[in-house]
Order: sequence, then structure tokens, then C-alpha cells
Amino acid sequence: MAEKAEKPEGKKTVKKTEAKDGQKSGGFLMYKGRPLVRSGNVLYYGNMTDKCVVMLQILSTKTVKDMTVAEKVQVQLMSTDPELRMKERILKKSEKTGLYNAMDIGTVWLERALEDK
Repeated sequence: MAEKAEKPEGKKTVKKTEAKDGQKSGGFLMYKGRPLVRSGNVLYYGNMTDKCVVMLQILSTKTVKDMTVAEKVQVQLMSTDPELRMKERILKKSEKTGLYNAMDIGTVWLERALEDK
């Protein structure tokens, strides 16, 4: 979302109010307006203050040219409720080939879960 502000000369400028994809906001990498945090082979997508987040665990990797890329990725939609046991926190679970496919399904799950507030 952008706000327009006028300069004294009458020229218009755009003031950025939120981070775009891939930009850092508050120290976190942002993807589609939500934080994406990595710790080793585990990525967390979403705000921990929301009712759920997506956890992506890289199970296997492969080398393409000189880069190591994710091959098998486990996707879990998890509740952030601290009252629940770990097994009860898992709302949905799947295994995908490639990080793109995992992020794609994880994003859809998270958006649908947060709509149902």
C-alpha cells in the first residue's frame, strides 16, 4: 500500500509503507507480506502472533551446477497455540518436490487458515 505526499514544488512522491517480496522488514525476509525465517534446514513462514504458521523442513538436497538446492521438502501447517502438544499443533502435512512447490502449497494453506478467523 502506498501513500502519496506532495512536495512544495508540486511534485508527487510515493512513500513506502510496507515491504515488498524479498525485502527485509523488522530484520526478517518478507515473502508475500509475511516473514520468512530460516534456521538450518527448517524455514518458518508467517507471523508467530497469528493463529498458525507454515514450517518447511528440507529433507534432501541435490547439486545443480555449483549450487545446492532443496529436493524433498516437508510442509506443515502448524498452530501457534502454546497450550497444544506438538502432535496436536500439526493441522496439515505434505511432502513436495522442490522448495517452490512447497512454498506454493504452504502459502495457500496459510492464507485459507487465516481467513477462517
